[in-house]
Amino acid sequence: MKAHACAFAILLLGTAAAQAADNAMSEGSVPVCLRVNEIKSTNSPDPHTILFHMINGKTWKNTLVNECNGLQFNGFSYMAANDEVCANMQSIRVNQSGNICMLGAFTPYTPPASPAQ
Repeated sequence: MKAHACAFAILLLGTAAAQAADNAMSEGSVPVCLRVNEIKSTNSPDPHTILFHMINGKTWKNTLVNECNGLQFNGFSYMAANDEVCANMQSIRVNQSGNICMLGAFTPYTPPASPAQ
């Protein structure tokens, strides 16, 4: 029974990713993809956000499609097709809980300025 539930969940994620890709393409936009070998580190300031820090110093913010419980505290993993992580086409898996969440849009991120002391 667990195998059937797992297979069904994978099928649903694949369907959701395909629909997101279709929507992005129908709107005429090309999804932002990050090359895995150019990602220096990641962190999650909240359950809706992942910051991808690149080796060139740039940071990309990904706003997840839905809240991803446990993300801030447990980290995540993903399978990268073609060595890229793409907006609106990729799922992540929270390390301890196994929650699966969909990436949303990538936008350039600039951290807020620290108050002068």
